[in-house]
Amino acid sequence: MDHENSQPVPDRGWHKVLEPGQLPEGRVRTVTVGRHSLAVSRYQGAYGALDNRCPHQGGPLGEGSIENGWLRCPWHGYDYNPIDGAPPEGFDDAPACYPVQARHDGLYVELPAEEARVRTVSDVMVETLLQWGVRAVFGMVGHSNLGFADALRVAEQRGDLRYFGIRHEGAASFAAAAYGKLTGELAACFAIAGPGSTNLMTGLYDAKVDRAPVLALCGQVPSSVRGRGAFQDVDLEGSFADVAAYKQTVAARSNHAELVSLACKTALVQRDVALLVLPDEVQVQPAPSSAVPGGPEGRLARPEMPPAPEALEAAATRMAAAARPLFVLGAGARFEAAEVVALAEQLGAPVATTFKAKGLISDRHPLGCGVLGRSGTPIASWFMNESDLVVAFGASFSNHTGIAPYKPIVQVDYDQMALGRFHPVDVPVLGHVGETARALAERLAAGASCLDHREEVAGRWAIWRGEKASRVADDQGRGLSAAAVFDSLSRLCPTDAVIAVDVGNNAYSFGRYFETQAQSVLMSGYLGSIGFSFPAAMGAWAAVGDRRPVLSISGDGGFGQYAMELTTAVKYNMDITHVLLNNSLLGKISKEQRAGHWDVWQTSLHNPDFAAYAELCGARGLRVATMDQLDGALQTALAHPGPALVEIICDPDLV
Repeated sequence: MDHENSQPVPDRGWHKVLEPGQLPEGRVRTVTVGRHSLAVSRYQGAYGALDNRCPHQGGPLGEGSIENGWLRCPWHGYDYNPIDGAPPEGFDDAPACYPVQARHDGLYVELPAEEARVRTVSDVMVETLLQWGVRAVFGMVGHSNLGFADALRVAEQRGDLRYFGIRHEGAASFAAAAYGKLTGELAACFAIAGPGSTNLMTGLYDAKVDRAPVLALCGQVPSSVRGRGAFQDVDLEGSFADVAAYKQTVAARSNHAELVSLACKTALVQRDVALLVLPDEVQVQPAPSSAVPGGPEGRLARPEMPPAPEALEAAATRMAAAARPLFVLGAGARFEAAEVVALAEQLGAPVATTFKAKGLISDRHPLGCGVLGRSGTPIASWFMNESDLVVAFGASFSNHTGIAPYKPIVQVDYDQMALGRFHPVDVPVLGHVGETARALAERLAAGASCLDHREEVAGRWAIWRGEKASRVADDQGRGLSAAAVFDSLSRLCPTDAVIAVDVGNNAYSFGRYFETQAQSVLMSGYLGSIGFSFPAAMGAWAAVGDRRPVLSISGDGGFGQYAMELTTAVKYNMDITHVLLNNSLLGKISKEQRAGHWDVWQTSLHNPDFAAYAELCGARGLRVATMDQLDGALQTALAHPGPALVEIICDPDLV
């Protein structure tokens, strides 16, 4: 009877609702049968079964009390006869009443057959989402989004999408953002009105600044009380004005499929955030019989724009004359990196990446130089310093990246606003990264002045790997070094894994020490939001978890932000391995305080035993305090068929 996945009652008939003696005299309780919610009462030896919804404002009568012979609604004190539902004299509103029989084996109620489910505008909107390729929704169901939630339920029951109920809406938006970053496709996050929706904001900003498509679906209070100070009445369009490129409140007479199509198209084409606000009463409105879902057919064109001939010629001329060009791959080249690497191989040019683009070229590739900038390798910095031309593909020149503005620069990007964003560049090229790289390869096929840098790249890696090996052995008796952690992960991490990385010293160390092969790396790039990694891993798992391993890496500060989402991973049996570097400190902040000649203040953390916590949540938990435990713990966690957490006690100074 009372359970989450209760099934509809197919036919009219008698249904057992309580065992003998289960309801004391003078009491009322809520009972659920299928989709029927009943307030079942016992008063003066008689039993009554009423519809649980108070006719006044929908209060739950089963949570009320029987006083002086009247069943009193707990919300506003409206009274009804507990046996037949009749109101006091002078009132005519009454809840439905159902026949009751007390039998030897329990209490039975006769219920009508449930009405056939009516197709609603929410169904039309969900069907349109499916046409646009939405296959994953992360969110929380609540009172102001129940109509849309039911349409999602029906779609999930058909096997058309998967819904993941999270513990905090911020995790939902981070998960959707990570899904978009990894695949370029659209996922949705889902929340109730007011605080549920505002909780989405940080993850949506992360998607916006890192150019990931995300759709936010937000319930809203009924239109009749909107703007009148009602409970959880927040101007969502106004609140999301800066973060959402498209925002629209759905009305009763809207073209519902068209609004969803415009939201999806905006998110995908602009790689941005789109918001749909769903007033409570509109969600359950029956759909017109003529309503059909929308889709992308005839509304999207292939994005492979070739560059203008004059820009291509200028870039090719610069590149042909350069002896020591350095290629820089940014996150904007995530889906076209192969073409850029092929061009680099043709020329023999070294290739570095921004931190957000880590992994777009393997660190084992003869021309791969690792990450450039604050989170990077001395190899990438060396080739930046020695270069006579920088050729940037899909890189936005963040101040963290370290592209020298005084170098001659060719910049290729599909976004006009990204070209010369922070300072002028010598040759801005507007075009699809892959198309442009292929066109440049054709122009440079006749020859170029570039030296073959393979031997030099190998030499610089040998120096850096020797330095890293010496740091692995560092031991001050306070825990493992970051170099040791990422040396082990570099050896043991599956080559096709997706790795979500958090913010803090753990991220800087990952960028510097971890050597990628074919892994995909996700991070909160421009926003730099702590707590990103574990919700992002959930989003990555929803996208590729049945095909690729998924890892999450964080410090103790970052994991603490969304630690309860570990129970979400357990609920859906997400095969995620979380590597937690625990130094009982907000280490990056402590470092910044010292660098600014401040006292270190309020950065220490009081932590639980995270491995034991993982076990309490139903995941596999392992704890590493010494080097000899590290490899075995990581291997065990990676082999575990479900969520696993490896807590590694780390020295805060050995980063």
